Amino acid sequence: MTDERAIARRLLAGARERDTATSTGTDRPTAARTTARRGPGRQFADHPAVMAALEKQAAIQHLIDATGLPHPLFLSPEGHNGALIRSGGNELVNYSSYNYLELAGHPRVVRAANEAAERYGTSASATRIVTGEIPLYGVLERRLADIYHAGAALVTSSGFLTNAAVIGFLLGENDVAVCDSLAHASLVAGTQWAGCRRVAFRHNDPESLAALLRSCRHRFDRALVIIEGHYSMDGDLGAIAEIASVARTYDCAVLVDEAHAIGVLGPTGLGSREHFELPGDLVDIWAGSLSKALGSTGGFIAGDADLVRAVKYAAPGMALYTAGPSPSNVAAVLAGLDVMADEPDRLARLWSNARLFTDALRERGMNLADSQSTPIVPVIVPGEIRAGYAAAALLQRGYNAGAILSPVVPAGTERLRFFLTSEHTERQLLDTADQLGEILDIVQHIPDLTIGAPETPDRIGPLPIPDR
Repeated sequence: MTDERAIARRLLAGARERDTATSTGTDRPTAARTTARRGPGRQFADHPAVMAALEKQAAIQHLIDATGLPHPLFLSPEGHNGALIRSGGNELVNYSSYNYLELAGHPRVVRAANEAAERYGTSASATRIVTGEIPLYGVLERRLADIYHAGAALVTSSGFLTNAAVIGFLLGENDVAVCDSLAHASLVAGTQWAGCRRVAFRHNDPESLAALLRSCRHRFDRALVIIEGHYSMDGDLGAIAEIASVARTYDCAVLVDEAHAIGVLGPTGLGSREHFELPGDLVDIWAGSLSKALGSTGGFIAGDADLVRAVKYAAPGMALYTAGPSPSNVAAVLAGLDVMADEPDRLARLWSNARLFTDALRERGMNLADSQSTPIVPVIVPGEIRAGYAAAALLQRGYNAGAILSPVVPAGTERLRFFLTSEHTERQLLDTADQLGEILDIVQHIPDLTIGAPETPDRIGPLPIPDR
């Protein structure tokens, strides 16, 4: 602990030096005048986003150099990304994997992916509308449509692009996207693509949504209310039924992002519709990811058959102008769904771990924000320096949990985020809680400093844009 306190003092000294240099402008690149020629390869050197990203990276590296702590970003697992990994020659208890049920390394899933590659090749090698419509797509789409009691489904090669492209296709300049204030970056990107107006209501608050729609719904043609089933920053569940009821009152469509819900929520892991026992048509568009609990890569939508058919034929980035998911990716999801059905104990262990871990953290007085004891567990560590130090110190002790900093989350709510899996052991979870408690005892003596960074541009107003 003495060494860690010394590290914290060096970290603070470095932060003060950097803050002083930044305030005097001595280490910040000066933007070129707009009339000056930038020269070959330098057209974006003075771009504000590029400059901010490089400054943030340099600040993090400075802290790592000053403290001798391991760098907590861009870890490279030497095997599949699960509860226990090896990276840089060290064994780590890992909480930075979306592999909730550890399907990505399951022998049946791996075998199915390999067999699909042998049969169909490693790529569809064409857009679906040409000759890229491999039979596996239809099989998976029918299963996803059945899961959501929907008329049809469509699988894609990217979860992020699925959200961005479907919103970009369905909304236009006379329309409005009404987003939960914690809507994911992919959903926000879709509203930018669409060129529609975007407004935000208080997180998970049907009354805030109703007040917003009363004041502005009449100004727009179509309106789409955008929420999530399982929020990736706070680990709380979307109030889908209540929010959908308000949306219907004001003649709005509803989109629910199921990225962290399918494979996690519901008695058999089939997502929010199953968890809340909702009718499938309560929601117009169920969107989700194949890259999280389902152990693969890609995205999907499910909804009205005519709507999905139109999206498939005409929405850029969904099935048009882009190749579909690889045969291996689709086969992996199909096998993963079979494993979920055949091995229900995986889901039971996942939720048992969530209850055990959140109880242990709360017993030690940690702030878990709005966590509902799901497999996504936030531990609030206000201040970027504090949160970054906590993540690096935890990593040094053999535990990997990501630090989530502003502006990804609002300043003052920086946190460590723990993704649990079915394969974490009770001993690992309790040891992690003990180690984190010791580290937070040190962190509380570090002043609440934040690395300076510009706000994310938003033409509507402040809207937190979480990453995943």
